Amino acid sequence: MSCRYRLTWRHQGHGCHGWLVQARTLEATGAYRILRRIAPLPLETQVPRDQTRVGLFLDLETTGLNPACHEIIEFGMVPFVYTLDGRILGTLPAFNRLREPSKPIPPEITTLTGITQEMVARKTIVPEEVAQFAAQAALIVAHNARFDRLFAERFWEGFSTLPWACSMEDVPWQAEGYEGRSLGYLVMQAGWFFDGHRAADDCLAGVTLLSTRLPKTQTPALSALLQEARQPRWQIWAENAPFDLKDTLKARGYRWNDGTDGRPKAWFTEVSQAQKEDEQHFLKTEIYLREVALLTREITAWDRFSARA
Repeated sequence: MSCRYRLTWRHQGHGCHGWLVQARTLEATGAYRILRRIAPLPLETQVPRDQTRVGLFLDLETTGLNPACHEIIEFGMVPFVYTLDGRILGTLPAFNRLREPSKPIPPEITTLTGITQEMVARKTIVPEEVAQFAAQAALIVAHNARFDRLFAERFWEGFSTLPWACSMEDVPWQAEGYEGRSLGYLVMQAGWFFDGHRAADDCLAGVTLLSTRLPKTQTPALSALLQEARQPRWQIWAENAPFDLKDTLKARGYRWNDGTDGRPKAWFTEVSQAQKEDEQHFLKTEIYLREVALLTREITAWDRFSARA
């Protein structure tokens, strides 16, 4: 029985070439896998400026999951320059700030993030500083944008005027052979490692992940994300669906909305234009068992993942 080992190393400057040769030799045996530490990506400047955009990878650490009652304790953003076809040219200096919440940080949050009450004492983040930094962005990306966008928009309303994409949902990781969607798992599968659960580190890991080529299609992950983000999607609401079929809806990916946000109190899903007709057919034939007028709504990157969507 053969054993497989995972080796990691850090770039030390001198002797780095020797390490690379040894790493490639080990990987060539098929018995070892080498993980590289994530680092800022050097910026390529050969591409004309009018063919590039600046994206902003955003990550927040918070005191909990509910933006209505929990608070941001760390704000991380890493700008990256990319071409319109989805090739990342490099990263720019990061934004990383700590913030003291109005209530003590829960112990479980400190365990998860490593952020203590002492670290955030007397630290503040002003919306104007965030606004100035985010002004360069043509696109905001987060890994689980459904979480980060809600907190970000409450902190600075300007985030509501920018298009968003999600590196977890908008890249076909499963179809490309990945078994999970967590940032740490995906990064490891792509051949990297990093110190997770601190905002700026997570941002840099996300940019690096988007810069890699997907194993089956061999296209940059960012290219797949942009293609998905540029396509309008449709929300389909299953209002007054039979209660005993809620598990069927949930298994199909429907989410429950309790109605407190002004939207219907009902199960709903989000599908592409190509899937819209099939999803409506499913509801009429499998859930309602009759012809029914379904509530649908077009969603774009400007309101997707927000409370408005």
